[in-house]
Order: sequence, then C-alpha cells, then structure tokens
Amino acid sequence: MTPRTALVTGANRGLGLAVSRRLLAEGHTVVTAARSHAAAEETARRLGPRAVPVVLDVADDRSVRAAHEHIGPVDILVNNAGVLLDDGTPPHRVQPRLVADTLAVNTLGALRVSQAFLPGMLDRGWGRIVMLSSGTGAFSHGLHAGTPAYSISKAALNAVTVLLAAATRDSGVLVNAVNPGRVRTRMMPAATTDPEEAAADIVWAATLPDSGPHGAFLRGRRRVDW
Repeated sequence: MTPRTALVTGANRGLGLAVSRRLLAEGHTVVTAARSHAAAEETARRLGPRAVPVVLDVADDRSVRAAHEHIGPVDILVNNAGVLLDDGTPPHRVQPRLVADTLAVNTLGALRVSQAFLPGMLDRGWGRIVMLSSGTGAFSHGLHAGTPAYSISKAALNAVTVLLAAATRDSGVLVNAVNPGRVRTRMMPAATTDPEEAAADIVWAATLPDSGPHGAFLRGRRRVDW
C-alpha cells in the first residue's frame, strides 16, 4: 500500500499505541494524538521519527480545530479515544451525567474528529475512517446492562458509522466500525486479548483496498450484524 498519513486518537497507551506502532511498521506516518502535550510528545518520541505528536481532546471543539489546523489533512483516521465510566452500574441507577460524559467522548468525539478530517479525504478522493466500537453496543450481541453508558455510547457510535458511510458512498472514502473484542488495556486489565493482536485487525480495516467493505461492523476481519 502507498504510504499514508494516519491520525490515531488516544494514541498514548493501550490499543491506540499498538495501532500506531503497527501502522508505522507498515510504512505509514502516524499522528499520535493525546489530550496532553507531554503524553503526545513522549509517545511520538518512543515510536520514532515518523510519529508526529499533536494535542487533541476529542470532546473539545477548539482542540479538534486546532489539531486540524496544525497537522493538516490525513488519509487515515482511527477513532480510538474512549472512556468507560460506569462499570458495574445497572441501567436504572446510572447517573445521566455519566451517560452524557461517555457520549461526549465515545460518540460525539468520534463524530467531531471525523467531521474535521473527512472533507479533506473527500477532496482527495481517498480515505479510511475506523471507529473503535464494541460488542456491548451491538443489538445482535446484546447490549451489556453492566455498563449502560458505555453500551449506549457504542450503539450510538455504530449509528454514526452507518450514517457517515451512507454519506460517503462511492467517494473513495471507506467508513467502518471494528469490534476488537475484550482487549487487555487500562480500561479492561483482566481481558485476555493482547493489544498487538487486536491492533492487527484495526490496521487491516484502516488500510483496506478500494474494494473493501464500507459501512460495515467488523469482527476478526469479517462482517457481523449490528
């Protein structure tokens, strides 16, 4: 594949760091986005000269605009940044504030960053957008009542994926959501899947050929039901 420029949100640890590392290994330039300057800089330093740091808070309009102005257009966007704030809380007790805070990052953050960088992809006639979703947001799998805010946010993210894909059909831009499964990160330390293993499927979706899936929910490089 022709070397591209990729933006990975939440690139400073866990799955975002693993995705950044794999994209670099495949010859791409990676913009390592993190909420703090120190985290973004340290991540880029660790990854090497083709890693470019940027401060980006996906929940803040001004931060996203500033990041876009700073780094310019990208070819690949991996919307990885996410939060889990309500583990173990039943839906009839979850605080609406936690739901709103979770939606602000997991759903609206991904939409906000996509809206910033998608026009440049459309202008150039090529782009890949990958949403990091979850089985907890899939009606086919069964929404998880133990993390209601997280599940709501991922179900909504799946809807964002479908809508953006419909709006970009036949444009050269492919928009898909990936369910990486339960990945061992700070958010889920007891999970068994290694971040590097999960990153392989995410990078596959981020570097699809033009004939690849569009508007799909992907698990293990296969379409699954929403």
